[in-house]
Amino acid sequence: MNNRTVNTLFMLMSVDGKISTGVDDSFDFDKDLPEIPMIRDGLQQYYDIEQTTDLWSFISARVLVKTGVNKKSGAPKKTPVSFIVVDNRQHLTESGITYLSQKLARLIIVTTNENYETFDNKNHYGNVSKIFYRDKIDFTSLFEVMKSSWKTDRITIQSGRTLNGVLLREKLVDYINIVVAPLLVGGKDVATLIGGKNPDNLSNLGILELIECKVLDNSYLNLKYKVMK
Repeated sequence: MNNRTVNTLFMLMSVDGKISTGVDDSFDFDKDLPEIPMIRDGLQQYYDIEQTTDLWSFISARVLVKTGVNKKSGAPKKTPVSFIVVDNRQHLTESGITYLSQKLARLIIVTTNENYETFDNKNHYGNVSKIFYRDKIDFTSLFEVMKSSWKTDRITIQSGRTLNGVLLREKLVDYINIVVAPLLVGGKDVATLIGGKNPDNLSNLGILELIECKVLDNSYLNLKYKVMK
């Protein structure tokens, strides 16, 4: 781990481990939870904790698109946060990339798509970079590059269930920081915290050591774990 970044998975989930309110992209915690009485009363605590996470965030383009980033317009308020975005299928449009480049300190696109367009000729902000892997992204290499070339020590992971599962299996998640909403979602196909391939042996499991359990207002919890190696 000394050669790569220290990575913390930070997510909002229901008591039954769901990270969405339904099975398709029309359902989304950020959009739906503020509409639920009692749940919305404590939701701000999650966003407050999010403000204390690392200045580098690892996220998938699909998650960003769900937030409507491709449809945003106008000049956003600049933040000191930088994004590492996995986008193999060019989910981000020119509008989305331009918006993010205005908002973020740095935007790094990680892709296996050799034809990926970052619209450099139209991006006047000079803070968009692309890291290309042929065939398959080597996440261990990526996090080593982030530390050696980009001088990044710590990254917060806020991607979807599939990428979360890949990073867990590859032993690239070091800490878990979870805000638990007092909510049960159910449904076998609704996204959970960890997805991807089913574990085929015990070495694929993530064994956790509890660091902190904090009871928040409105029946929310904040759970922090260390992932044991």
